[in-house]
Amino acid sequence: QVQLVESGGGSVQAGGSLRLSCIDSGRTFISRAMGWFRQAPGKERAFVAVISFIGSSTNYADSVKGRFTISRDNAKNTVTLQMNSLKPEDTAVYYCAASSTVAVATTTSGDYDYWGQGTQVTVSS
Repeated sequence: QVQLVESGGGSVQAGGSLRLSCIDSGRTFISRAMGWFRQAPGKERAFVAVISFIGSSTNYADSVKGRFTISRDNAKNTVTLQMNSLKPEDTAVYYCAASSTVAVATTTSGDYDYWGQGTQVTVSS
């Protein structure tokens, strides 16, 4: 059973950096595409960055292009999100997601059937 556990959230000032990590603690890494989504207060969950099964393809939301980098290590069952030049509008709960069926870097949340519990990222101005 896939069990996604996120870590690395926290509070930072604008311009700072954070690194989010997600591991499949169930040790049954059947995930195909993986990604990060976020939900800000009063807003719907939105995609941030996704990566294909072999890591050769990525997609980023326009708002984070050039600032965030997603990567994965299938040998360690982990996916990470390096977030640089953080802005107050990046404040949200960030969720790790994994798809058991789709291998390409899909940005559609409905393609992801496993989700982590979320980790809070707060960026102050």
